[in-house]
Amino acid sequence: MSDDVNGNGARPLYNCAKCTAYCCSYEEIDVSKRDLNRLARHFGIDVEIAERRFTKVVNGSRVLRHQRDKIFGTVCMFLDTDTRRCTVYQARPGVCHEYPDRPRCGYYEFLKWERTHQGDPDFVPKTRN
Repeated sequence: MSDDVNGNGARPLYNCAKCTAYCCSYEEIDVSKRDLNRLARHFGIDVEIAERRFTKVVNGSRVLRHQRDKIFGTVCMFLDTDTRRCTVYQARPGVCHEYPDRPRCGYYEFLKWERTHQGDPDFVPKTRN
C-alpha cells in the first residue's frame, strides 16, 4: 500500500492486507496497451500472447480474464484465491494501481463495520453462490 493516493499526499485510510480483494471481482478490469506490454515483460512473452492469454473483449473494452472464486463468484485471473493477493502486483494494470483513487475504500469500510458488528475479525460476507 502506498503512502499516498494518486500522489496528492492523502494517506489511505484502508488496509488492503485486511480485505478480501473486492476490487478484483469487478467484471470489467480495463487493460491498456501499456498494461499489456508490462504483463508481457513480466511473463517474458510476446504482447500478442499476453493479450490472448490474459484478456478478452467485453462491451468493446479489453479486460482481464476471470477465474472462479468462492467469495465473489469470479475474480481477476491474477488473484491468488487462497491468500487474496495479486500474483502480478508489480505488473498489475494501471487501473488496479490507482484504485480506489481516494483516501477511503467503500468496501473496506463496509468490511470493517461487518467484522465489528459480527464480532468476528475474519468475517467475510458471501456475495454470490
